Amino acid sequence: MDKKRDCWEWTGSISQHGYGRLTISNNGHKKTRSAHRVSYETFVGEIPDGLTIDHLCRNRKCINPSHLEAVTIKENVSRGNPLWKQEAARTHCKYGHEFTEDNMYKYKTKTGGVCRNCKTCMKARTRKRYTLAKLEGMC
Repeated sequence: MDKKRDCWEWTGSISQHGYGRLTISNNGHKKTRSAHRVSYETFVGEIPDGLTIDHLCRNRKCINPSHLEAVTIKENVSRGNPLWKQEAARTHCKYGHEFTEDNMYKYKTKTGGVCRNCKTCMKARTRKRYTLAKLEGMC
């Protein structure tokens, strides 16, 4: 499926995570809902217990029911492009220095993941801190 092809993009309120949001009023009670979930329930049917709605088009604003599928959370996460996958695919730091074995520090996080830091940038930050400390008379 082409990304964003034939998507029905929600034009109303958007959540901080990029999903369409709407407020439904029922007998004076207001409830905020995800637009893609309402679309699925309206055009496809009830969302089975334990399942979540996956955007096959990867467009969080899309409410096209043919782009939505009820799946387990595990399946939804495995289909996505989580931050750790994006980070692992990066070949350069944000300042353009290439991640090579000679120009990066690798370390494990508390959760078992691996992080990389650019040696060139770290050396520049250290030099800057040292210079500022020297100017302030701390060294």
